[in-house]
Amino acid sequence: METIHAADEVRYTWSSDPIKGGAVLVGRDRVGAVGTLEELRERFPGARVRRWPGVLGPARIHEGPLPDAPSPRERIHAVLKSGAVAVLEEYADTPELRAAAERNDVVVLPGVQSTGIREVGRADLAVFDESGECIATVCAGRLVHRRR
Repeated sequence: METIHAADEVRYTWSSDPIKGGAVLVGRDRVGAVGTLEELRERFPGARVRRWPGVLGPARIHEGPLPDAPSPRERIHAVLKSGAVAVLEEYADTPELRAAAERNDVVVLPGVQSTGIREVGRADLAVFDESGECIATVCAGRLVHRRR
């Protein structure tokens, strides 16, 4: 099923100009389209709509040591809750952490790289409120975190 993630603003990159009333269409694990909510609802009338307050943009890369937690799974989940869907391999330094990352579709990268929303690219998205707190994280098209 296709899902339209809509927010007050959508940004292709965190430094790009916002699309006010923007939205991103996600099908399976890919971005299908980006535009205003009205445009996407018209183009994809059968898609489910999730509305988020705040700014939706590309999910982030967790650039430092993974948060402390009792288990590798919980350490990876803490990364997802922060709006990141990738970690650096120097910090995913045990087989258990790499396995937990793989099970959750978290990418292990050799180094920092730029992030952005691209049509047909992997659907890795994050929504942040005005204080910078992560409201929702979409990893490879799946909603893996949402603040209650």
